[in-house]
Amino acid sequence: MLEHYCPGSASLRKDITLTIKSCPECGSDVELFSIDKKVACDTCGFVVYNNLQSCIQWCRYAEQCVGEDVYRDMMGKPKAS
Repeated sequence: MLEHYCPGSASLRKDITLTIKSCPECGSDVELFSIDKKVACDTCGFVVYNNLQSCIQWCRYAEQCVGEDVYRDMMGKPKAS
């Protein structure tokens, strides 16, 4: 990873927050961490999205900046074998 990071990626590397959303399908609580793109409701399986917009979607240094695991997870890419 890079030694210096852009300010826009700081919240992706630390200060992970938890938000409780209500499932639009059944009304159950769904826990979404700030690094989650989507989470399935434990009660009904409905997929709740986090509406996360980030510089990793367009920055050419994103993978180096936040690390391979966070980058692949947020971009929906499978882990390298």
